[in-house]
Amino acid sequence: MPQTVRGVVSMAVGEPVTITDVVIPEPGPGEAVVSIQACGVCHTDLHYREGGINDEFPFLLGHEAAGVVESVGDGVTEVEPGDYVILNWRAVCGQCRSCLRGRPQICFSTHNASQKMTLDDGTELSPALGIGAFVEKTLVAAGQCTKVDSAAPATAAGLLGCGVMAGIGAAINTGGVGRGDSVAVFGCGGVGDAAIAGSKLAGAHTIIGVDIDDRKLEWAKRFGATHTINSSETDAVEAIQALTGGNGVDVAIEAVGLPQTYRQAFEARDLAGTVVLVGVPRPDMTIELPFIEVFGRGGALKSSWYGDCLPSRDFPMLIDLYLQDRLDLDGFVSETISLGDVEEAFHKMERGEVLRSVVVL
Repeated sequence: MPQTVRGVVSMAVGEPVTITDVVIPEPGPGEAVVSIQACGVCHTDLHYREGGINDEFPFLLGHEAAGVVESVGDGVTEVEPGDYVILNWRAVCGQCRSCLRGRPQICFSTHNASQKMTLDDGTELSPALGIGAFVEKTLVAAGQCTKVDSAAPATAAGLLGCGVMAGIGAAINTGGVGRGDSVAVFGCGGVGDAAIAGSKLAGAHTIIGVDIDDRKLEWAKRFGATHTINSSETDAVEAIQALTGGNGVDVAIEAVGLPQTYRQAFEARDLAGTVVLVGVPRPDMTIELPFIEVFGRGGALKSSWYGDCLPSRDFPMLIDLYLQDRLDLDGFVSETISLGDVEEAFHKMERGEVLRSVVVL
């Protein structure tokens, strides 16, 4: 039987979100219904509300979530009812050209539930990142459920579903940060601070946080930044070079998504260093770089999709590190809120007042 639950829906571009009834169908083949326990308010949800992703309104927002599997459809073997899971938006297919080459972390054909959740009147909803988790229960592809240790509270575990995983993965998986490396992270919000935490986990010696907000720079220190630079007051590239013997960093991570900060990251890396873009630019943005510098500096310019993570590998490992007190996921939670507080949480995010607001259901 279909179920009717309450969820946060964006009906039109730029309009405040509404809480309304959402109809959840019985799971079909390869699908699962998950009872959501907590879901982080991610900037991507705001992008959906503002029409920055696509125009397939109405959207069921929310995607950075953890909960318990309630029921599964035919043929599901990955999870079973009662499993505690983190939801992911990279349910690998196992059959695309990337998967068949042993690179499932960049699967080109990730999948979502086949059925649609709807409003009461039958209007089909577009779930954010194929998940839609600002809701009491949601329907997903079973491959979007990653089982983890239930000792980790959902407020912390759910953050691995998007922003924290993107940042940690940008450092460790994409950037290849290793022992003794120097790292600069441009933008010390949730994703940037996760990149700092990931760099610390990987054994980086020097970790430099760069932002224009002193409050965010204080947050960066909590997650492992050894130095901070307010780039509104100091030339970030010169300051980074001064902290690295005039050389620049081994890995520069751009977590803002702006051409000017990417240019700073490009100029702040050492010879043969790596630049990682994990901040999401707008579609209309362009960048111009001196071509001889692209060649002359060597190294690599990389983009990080979802931290190049493989959820089945990375989520359980990071939860174990959290339970060992080696990864401070709780530090990312600025506040816990209800479904009715999501709109205000977007405004707090825009004002830079929070790392993460987390909806608790």
